[in-house]
Amino acid sequence: MSERTQAETNRALNQGEVVFVRYRDHVLFKDANASDYQPWTRETVGWLDQVGDDYVRIVWERYWDKTLQPEARLRSTGISICKRDIVELWKVA
Repeated sequence: MSERTQAETNRALNQGEVVFVRYRDHVLFKDANASDYQPWTRETVGWLDQVGDDYVRIVWERYWDKTLQPEARLRSTGISICKRDIVELWKVA
Protein backbone atom coordinates (compact mmCIF):
# COMPACT_ATOMS: atom_id res chain seq x y z
CA MET A 1 0.00 0.00 0.00
CA SER A 2 1.45 3.40 -0.96
CA GLU A 3 2.26 6.04 1.64
CA ARG A 4 -0.63 8.18 0.41
CA THR A 5 -3.02 5.24 0.62
CA GLN A 6 -1.93 4.43 4.16
CA ALA A 7 -2.33 8.05 5.25
CA GLU A 8 -5.80 8.28 3.70
CA THR A 9 -6.87 4.96 5.18
CA ASN A 10 -5.56 5.90 8.63
CA ARG A 11 -7.39 9.22 8.69
CA ALA A 12 -11.12 8.88 9.04
CA LEU A 13 -12.53 8.67 5.54
CA ASN A 14 -16.19 9.49 5.80
CA GLN A 15 -18.95 7.35 4.41
CA GLY A 16 -20.37 9.01 1.31
CA GLU A 17 -17.12 10.72 0.24
CA VAL A 18 -16.13 10.30 -3.39
CA VAL A 19 -12.86 8.36 -3.57
CA PHE A 20 -10.40 7.11 -6.18
CA VAL A 21 -9.08 3.56 -5.71
CA ARG A 22 -6.34 1.76 -7.64
CA TYR A 23 -6.28 -1.92 -6.75
CA ARG A 24 -4.91 -5.28 -7.86
CA ASP A 25 -7.59 -7.64 -9.12
CA HIS A 26 -7.54 -11.41 -9.47
CA VAL A 27 -7.32 -12.90 -12.96
CA LEU A 28 -8.84 -16.25 -13.85
CA PHE A 29 -7.21 -18.27 -16.60
CA LYS A 30 -7.98 -21.66 -18.09
CA ASP A 31 -6.05 -23.92 -20.44
CA ALA A 32 -3.35 -21.26 -20.81
CA ASN A 33 0.31 -20.70 -20.08
CA ALA A 34 0.14 -19.77 -16.40
CA SER A 35 3.29 -17.63 -16.59
CA ASP A 36 1.39 -15.18 -18.84
CA TYR A 37 -1.00 -14.21 -16.05
CA GLN A 38 -0.71 -12.02 -12.97
CA PRO A 39 -3.16 -9.75 -11.12
CA TRP A 40 -4.34 -6.74 -13.13
CA THR A 41 -4.23 -3.23 -11.73
CA ARG A 42 -7.63 -1.58 -12.01
CA GLU A 43 -9.07 1.77 -11.00
CA THR A 44 -12.48 2.91 -9.83
CA VAL A 45 -14.14 6.05 -8.55
CA GLY A 46 -17.25 6.11 -6.40
CA TRP A 47 -18.87 6.82 -3.07
CA LEU A 48 -17.17 5.23 -0.08
CA ASP A 49 -20.03 3.10 1.19
CA GLN A 50 -18.29 1.21 4.00
CA VAL A 51 -14.84 0.70 5.54
CA GLY A 52 -14.46 -2.69 7.20
CA ASP A 53 -11.49 -4.11 9.07
CA ASP A 54 -10.10 -5.73 5.91
CA TYR A 55 -12.07 -4.23 3.00
CA VAL A 56 -13.65 -1.12 1.55
CA ARG A 57 -16.91 -1.02 -0.36
CA ILE A 58 -17.28 1.48 -3.21
CA VAL A 59 -20.63 2.27 -4.89
CA TRP A 60 -20.59 3.93 -8.31
CA GLU A 61 -24.29 3.71 -9.17
CA ARG A 62 -27.42 3.81 -7.01
CA TYR A 63 -31.12 4.28 -7.61
CA TRP A 64 -34.47 3.80 -5.93
CA ASP A 65 -36.33 0.73 -7.22
CA LYS A 66 -39.93 1.88 -7.19
CA THR A 67 -41.28 -1.28 -8.81
CA LEU A 68 -41.62 -2.86 -5.37
CA GLN A 69 -44.73 -1.13 -4.16
CA PRO A 70 -45.63 0.20 -1.66
CA GLU A 71 -42.02 0.79 -0.53
CA ALA A 72 -39.10 1.67 -2.77
CA ARG A 73 -35.70 0.06 -2.08
CA LEU A 74 -32.30 1.60 -2.67
CA ARG A 75 -30.36 -0.52 -5.19
CA SER A 76 -26.60 -0.14 -5.73
CA THR A 77 -23.83 -1.26 -8.04
CA GLY A 78 -20.24 -1.29 -6.83
CA ILE A 79 -17.36 -3.35 -5.58
CA SER A 80 -15.86 -4.60 -2.32
CA ILE A 81 -12.06 -4.53 -2.36
CA CYS A 82 -9.74 -6.25 0.12
CA LYS A 83 -7.50 -3.64 1.75
CA ARG A 84 -4.42 -5.76 1.09
CA ASP A 85 -5.07 -5.38 -2.66
CA ILE A 86 -5.32 -1.58 -2.59
CA VAL A 87 -2.41 0.17 -4.28
CA GLU A 88 -3.74 3.71 -3.89
CA LEU A 89 -6.81 5.26 -2.27
CA TRP A 90 -7.63 8.94 -1.83
CA LYS A 91 -10.51 11.37 -1.48
CA VAL A 92 -11.51 13.12 -4.70
CA ALA A 93 -11.43 16.87 -4.06
